[in-house]
Amino acid sequence: MLVRREQIEEYERRTLAPYAVKSANSRGRVYPEQEPRYRTAFQRDRDRVLHTTAFRRLEYKTQVFVNHEGDYYRTRLTHTLEVAQIGRTIARVLGANEDLVEAVCLVHDIGHPPFGHSGEISLARLMRDHGGFDHNQQALRIVTQLERRYPDFPGLNLTYEVREGIVKHETEYDVSSVGPEYAPDKLAHLEAQIANIADELAYTAHDLDDGLYAGLITPRQLDGLALWELGRRELGFKTDEFDELMRHRLIRRLIGILVRDVCEATHNRLAAANPQSVDELQSLPHTVIGFSDEMAVKVRELKDFLYQNMYRHYRVVRMAQKAERFITELFNAYMAEPDQLPDSVKQRLEESDEPLARVVCDYIAGMTDRYALQEYTKLYDPYTRP
Repeated sequence: MLVRREQIEEYERRTLAPYAVKSANSRGRVYPEQEPRYRTAFQRDRDRVLHTTAFRRLEYKTQVFVNHEGDYYRTRLTHTLEVAQIGRTIARVLGANEDLVEAVCLVHDIGHPPFGHSGEISLARLMRDHGGFDHNQQALRIVTQLERRYPDFPGLNLTYEVREGIVKHETEYDVSSVGPEYAPDKLAHLEAQIANIADELAYTAHDLDDGLYAGLITPRQLDGLALWELGRRELGFKTDEFDELMRHRLIRRLIGILVRDVCEATHNRLAAANPQSVDELQSLPHTVIGFSDEMAVKVRELKDFLYQNMYRHYRVVRMAQKAERFITELFNAYMAEPDQLPDSVKQRLEESDEPLARVVCDYIAGMTDRYALQEYTKLYDPYTRP
């Protein structure tokens, strides 16, 4: 049996919630294309993101720990895959469009520069007088301009809904920056809201996992935290009995607890608001996706703990300071002498009408941690061949 795109679209109409985005109702692409025979528009978008250079580079971009610090720790790529898995689970439970959620989850971090938030802070500072830098807007630049994979248009020509999910991506560490094209007066669609909470949920649980593995935080420090105590009660372990297997079990259990809470709390908000269309949901005065009030307090407590004891740990801060120095000196070197840039970057500078600072910023933002360190060494180590 062959299942054609029209059959999948009909299945979406029959089975998804009235406020879910249906692929057949997409507002389309900037450059009109005939859609595939066996894939919906959002399935095609997901596949296009997966095959980009920017997506592959996430494997060597920092989440919290720089790649060379160990093979265990999350990278931007593994984090992104975990976000997509959590997002699809939540979407399925709530009757949302799983394919659109997956596409937004997979694309949400491709605009991140090397060295995580330290790299973004550095580029934002360096670009303050040149139009600024924001990784959501950089992701949009990548999918609309910078990726060159098709002869008839720049970028990936993604659907409006996926692009809207990019610019309306928002968590505690990500502030949306919405231009007039993407209805800034309206909320993100449900699928983008799901991607947002999946991102927040994933990095909270997995940063805890990585911090415990690295020894930046210890089980004893977590005693008394509400989420830790909840997991400890459900699994029945004592702090001094905590080992690697229990760490895996705990993180899985916490993710399960948080996903369940998000689904149930969101269901209650949807039942109260009763939106009957995508537009009605986006016109609500508040987002519907999120934790219950009780769980939000527990999550806030854990986040505050991680900030004080992990993100501000001296080992993490030292690496962040190194990263800012690497990014700053690379930027200043290229700005001072553009002939140090590779031929492909100089060609783009010649062919485009964009200023030098933006082209340099795009080049650095696209680097992996490893490549940025190599470039830094080539520029500043006299014993390294350029």
